[in-house]
Formats: sequence, structure tokens, C-alpha cells
Amino acid sequence: MLNESQKLTKIINLGLDIAKYRDIDLILERILTLARQFVNAEAGSIYIKEEGRLKFSYTQNDFFQKKLSPGKKLIYSTFAISINNESIAGFVAGNGEMLNIPDVYNLPPNATFSFDKEYDEISKYRTKSVLTFPLKTSRGGIIGVLQLINAKQNDCVIPFAREDEPFIEHFANNAAIAIERAQMTRAIILRVIKMAELRDPKETGAHVNRVASYAVEIYEAWANKRGISTDEIQKNKDVLRMGAMLHDVGKVAIADAILKKPARLDPDEYAVMKRHTVLGARLFSDLYSEFDEAAAIIALNHHERWDGKGYPGHINLISEKPVPGYEDEKGAATGKKAEEIPPFGRVVAIADVYDALCSKRAYKEAWDESAVLENLRSEAGKQFDPDMMEAFFSCLDVIRSIAKRYTEH
Repeated sequence: MLNESQKLTKIINLGLDIAKYRDIDLILERILTLARQFVNAEAGSIYIKEEGRLKFSYTQNDFFQKKLSPGKKLIYSTFAISINNESIAGFVAGNGEMLNIPDVYNLPPNATFSFDKEYDEISKYRTKSVLTFPLKTSRGGIIGVLQLINAKQNDCVIPFAREDEPFIEHFANNAAIAIERAQMTRAIILRVIKMAELRDPKETGAHVNRVASYAVEIYEAWANKRGISTDEIQKNKDVLRMGAMLHDVGKVAIADAILKKPARLDPDEYAVMKRHTVLGARLFSDLYSEFDEAAAIIALNHHERWDGKGYPGHINLISEKPVPGYEDEKGAATGKKAEEIPPFGRVVAIADVYDALCSKRAYKEAWDESAVLENLRSEAGKQFDPDMMEAFFSCLDVIRSIAKRYTEH
């Protein structure tokens, strides 16, 4: 049992932990994991305020997680609720007050909020103790809600300890600052994507969010199987998620006649189009952070092939000429192959092709999923890293849920 001083030290360290991340999705995951660990909560959720409502953005639940096969993730749907006194989260967001409820099935008679039992009835779960905090920004605004469910002690559900409330409140305030910063980073990236979308209608926010989210899931499954440390995986997921969103940003420098051609490109046009990899990487050639490095690697390498038949190959980023010793018989750069291709490039290649095949284009209809999966299987060991292809199929249920979350409007 920690004393007050030890709890304060721990909560400060948790705040430092979340400050290391920049991507909003990774931050939400980390916030909920750390908050649950601090109070030993069985489950929890985070709601983010968007357009005057609360969006159910991230959730964890050990009760359901234990029922899944090892390595599988909990699948959930996102939805929005009103900010009013009808729900616990809505009340907390609207009033800016913390709620610590020992049993949501036995609310005080004077409670102005209520608990919807429908989810418990459908899922055969029993929500009991609930600790809900507003996520307040440095300016005092409400950015969302952190909700922790079912404090556990010796496998029994107990009320959340009143003495832990100040510590969680401190953590929630730090979490809100981290979320606000990450939202600003995501907004900047999406503005760049919108600029690209003005040039290339295929380069939408939904598309890049899907590709980036797919890539993170595939990478995590692949890295776990290879025994990469949890800390290393978390750090890499953070920069991969952001860098993957900008995988095709180099297309802003390609002429409209090629970029917007409503048909397949001829060989000369295709040669110009392939330069988007180099042009994209050049945008991040001044490396100020690990994000810049990841974005440059992804932009340059996401069209390389496992069998060495991809592009742009072993070239000098400035001159675009082959690296000495990597020329073919025609003097062109040979493609990188197998593990010469950085992992971030290999994983985004899979995510990008999967999304492209599943999406409608000016020159093609969306493929049926069975045809997409058959194509990907056939390209394992040829176009794609076979181990990463195996990781893709191991998390296909999560991939499908991501596709539903980021639909084209």
C-alpha cells in the first residue's frame, strides 16, 4: 500500500510518461492504461469533446480482454453522447465536477444524472463503482472525460478510494494538456493532408487515418512476435502513426495532368509519379525529431518491394542518381529488397495497398474483401514482407474495425 508521498511521486512520473508521446491515439491509450493501473480499475473509457458532444474515443476492459485469444485486441465502436445531465460522462463534462459513485445501480435519490444499463444487459457485464473526471485544459476548458470503472481488490469490486481522488485529478489535468497538444499536432498534419487533397482527391483525411492506423496495428503484432520490448514498440508506434499519415505528401509536387488523370498512367507519366517518394522524403530531410526521420523513411520506402522490384531503390536523395554499386545493366538504381527496406516502409506498403484495393478510384471499383485478401496472400514474399503479412492477418479483426471508424464522408 503506497503512502501519500509515494502516490504523489508515482502520479508525477505517470504525467512525465504521457508527455513523451505526440500522437493522439497513442496518448489516449497510454492515459487510460496508466490511470487504471494507479487505482487498479478493471475497465475505463475516454470521451473527447467534439462539436459540442462527447465522442467515445477509447476504451479498455480486462473482463472482456481475458476472454480473447492471446495477442487479440478488444474491438469496440465509437459513438457520441450529449453533454447534459442524462449520463454520468455528460454530467461531468457539463458541470466540470468529478463523480465518485460506489454503485451506479444505486444512485442517490437526488442525483440529476442516470446510468444506462443497456450495455451491461447486452454484454452480460456488471458496472458497479465508477470514478469520472473532467479533462480540463490549462485555460479551464473541458476537453473530454476520463472514466474509470470497477476498482478491484482481491478479485472483488470495491468503491474507488476517496483519498485517491486528488491524485487522479492531478493526472487528469496533465492528461488534458497532453491531449490538447496532440490534437494540435494531428490538426497540423491533417491540414497538410487537406492541402494534398486539393491536388489529389484520393489523399483524404479518412484514407491517411486508415493507412496510419492499419500500419500501427500490423507493426505492433509483428514487433511483439519478434520480442521487441514494450517501450520500444510504444515509442515506434507514436512516430509511425504520425509519419504514415504523410506517406504520399510528395504528390503535392506532381503535375495535375498526371496526378488527376482519370485513367491508368502511361510509362512516362508513371516515371514522373514515382518521384513522389523522393520529393516527400526531401520535405523531412532536415531531421529535427524522430518524427521527421520516420516520415522521411516512410515517404521514401513505402513503394519498395520485398523482392527488390519496387522503387525508388538505392538512390541519392538529392541527385536522384543510383548509389554507387547499386546500378542495374541499364544504369538505373536497383530496388531495395527484403530487410534492406526499413520496417516502417515495409509495414506502410501493406497498409497502403490494402486500403487502395478496398477503395473506389476513378479508374476502378473497390475490390471485394475476399479478392483483396487473396491478392495480399499471394504477394507475401514477393511484394510484401511475409512475416508482416502474417501479422496483418493476425489482426484483421482490428483492421476491419478501423475501416469502419474512418469512413469517407
